Amino acid sequence: MTAGRPSLPRPQAATAARLATLLLVATSLLAGIAGGLLRAGVPLPAPPDSVWLGQAAVAHAALMICGFLGTVIGIERAVAVKRRWAFAAPLASASAGLLMLAGHARVGAWLAVCAAASFVAVNVVVVRRQTAAHTLLLLAGALAWLAGTLRFALADGGTSTLAWWFAFLVMTIAAERLEMTRLMRREPGAQAMLLGILAAIVTGAAASAAWPVVGGVLYGAALCLLAVWLGRFDIARRTVRAQGLSRYMAVCLLTGYLWLAVAGLAWAATAIGLPARDAALHALGLGFIVSMVMGHAPVILPAVARIKLQFGAHFYLPLALLHLSLALRLGPGAADPAWRALGAAGNAAAILLFAATVVVSALRWRTRTMATPAADDPPEPWTTPR
Repeated sequence: MTAGRPSLPRPQAATAARLATLLLVATSLLAGIAGGLLRAGVPLPAPPDSVWLGQAAVAHAALMICGFLGTVIGIERAVAVKRRWAFAAPLASASAGLLMLAGHARVGAWLAVCAAASFVAVNVVVVRRQTAAHTLLLLAGALAWLAGTLRFALADGGTSTLAWWFAFLVMTIAAERLEMTRLMRREPGAQAMLLGILAAIVTGAAASAAWPVVGGVLYGAALCLLAVWLGRFDIARRTVRAQGLSRYMAVCLLTGYLWLAVAGLAWAATAIGLPARDAALHALGLGFIVSMVMGHAPVILPAVARIKLQFGAHFYLPLALLHLSLALRLGPGAADPAWRALGAAGNAAAILLFAATVVVSALRWRTRTMATPAADDPPEPWTTPR
């Protein structure tokens, strides 16, 4: 310790680092939402010399996928492996988003590469501890993120970069669902079928740079097949008949799979020259990915952030708003910019409403536990099986 500069005790230092990372995550999320609204034609109040808002519009995809989702997934994985160095990945990806907002896009892009490379190392640890199909898929997803960030740093984005980034998220979700299907009796060949579909997604992403039509059509077709596989084999088909949190999660999953199929069709249509790019990107990014986030957050947050949530029917409100506003954006909004902007505003409102729902649910749990003796507490409602 340097004289005259006392260091924080280790628990306080860890808490400070966690809060700083969460602040960076929130910054990437809010800036990514603002940038997405601008790109959709929603006017936002801002000073005339506001630089960050323009940067947010340019870096919208990088902020949402790397700065926000990549950081959140990185934190979850770091908590799981229980290695201090594993937090380098989420810290780097969150910092990359801040640098992009500050106008240092090139430095931020290469820091995102470092984040993805660190994340690959974390997933190697996961595979060494448990070598299984789902952990190997997690590693493959991490490698897809690294491929996407490298393309982003070298070629300033493009469809191929987005294909790799979405492949990272899709394979991460597929790995989670594959692990959960172990609770079900699967048909022979179901796992091999899933791995073949995911291999087609990776092949489509790789081919998109040199052969955009062939790669895009293959990528879109594979997304459609993945939606069919998930709808057929996922345990959500059973848990949707349950009650409480289990049903809510199943509704999030099953509606997300419908949007995944829409995204696949739109991705292939875009590759052959049809005007379906908005549907391809946002049916996948909002309809599928964000729906998955809403479904898994009540289970993941207690484990990662050490907060407990009081589940209730109010969780369905942001989910309903997300799907209704997305249908508005991709339906009437495909032909009318005003409807598209209104739908995009509803998308943003759904995400913010979900964040508020989580905060209120955490406060409700805290209030209830403070008012009720611990011995009399009922079973925790967030520990329902996925």
